[in-house]
Formats: sequence, structure tokens, C-alpha cells
Amino acid sequence: MPAASKILIPIGDATEIMDTLYPIFRLQEEGYDTVVAGPEARYYHGVMHEIPPNENIPWDITREQPAYHIKATIAFRDVQPAEYVGLFISGGRAPEYLRYDKHLLDLTRHFFESKKPVAMVCHGVEIAAAAGCLKDRTATTVRKCELDITQVGGKYVDQPVVIDGNLVSSRVWADNAHLMREFLKMLASVK
Repeated sequence: MPAASKILIPIGDATEIMDTLYPIFRLQEEGYDTVVAGPEARYYHGVMHEIPPNENIPWDITREQPAYHIKATIAFRDVQPAEYVGLFISGGRAPEYLRYDKHLLDLTRHFFESKKPVAMVCHGVEIAAAAGCLKDRTATTVRKCELDITQVGGKYVDQPVVIDGNLVSSRVWADNAHLMREFLKMLASVK
């Protein structure tokens, strides 16, 4: 692996903390330089999503609560994508509004068009879909985001991890071990 193998990790307010911190630390363990980017270089509010167990009134969808803060060290507009060997798109609600950021969509297309390794989990699919990168691709995501794949001409599969060329996807943070195992294999194959 080159000494400065950088992985781009886009985030925003309401980025899901387990979707984001686990890959940051796991990639660093393998010697990668994880670069967290946002609409601006600043701290962002992370959130935790879970379906609470043993509630008197059950939730049909995940409940959100505040979690750790994460600092983006660079703004999307300042990222030079040629400096990066891979892209990791985490979930949470952040992708709901990040998918409108032109700079992030251009960055995302760069990784897909250059066939660099891309990993996405949960709502991260919304960014890849908005960038036009999922047509004729097979991927997975949290079930409620299935339409983000199928409405743009992709195929949805409900399993812990799906590999399609340079793309590896997972449903939720509970699939992180599967996702990271395959993403690290892809990164190791980059010359």
C-alpha cells in the first residue's frame, strides 16, 4: 500500500455514528489515511439510530438521538479526488441533504468512473443514486431505501453485503464487519 493511501469519507449533520466511526478506525488500523469531508470544514453532529428493544409502544422505524461529534477537515469543494484510493459513504440522515451538493456528486462520480473502490452503507445509497452511479448495479441498503436503488435502474438485494465491481454495499451498521472485510480486500487490490 502506498504510504499516503487516502480514503474519502463524506459526512454532514445527522451522520450515523456507527456507520461512520467504525470504518474510520478500521481503515486507520490498516494504515489508511481517513479524510473526513463535509460541506464545510467544521464539526458535525453525529446521531445514533436504533429500534429500541422492549418499548411499551414499539417503533416501526429507527429512533434518532444525539451521538458523538465528528470533524470534517476539508470541504467537498476543496477535495482533489485523484489523491484518494477509495470512497466510503456512511448513512444516517445526512445523505438526505448531502445528495444535493454538486461538489459531492462530482466526487462520487469520479470514484465510480475511475473504478476506485466505493463502500456504502444504509442511507449512503442516496448519494450514489443522486450521482447517477447505480444504474445497472446490484446493491443493498436498509430496506426503507430500496427505492433509491430500483428507481434509478439498479437491482436491490437484501443481504448483509453485496459486491458489484468496484462497489461494496451493506444494509446497516450491524453489517459493518462484512462490509469492511470486503472493502479492505478491494483496497488491497489497488496498485
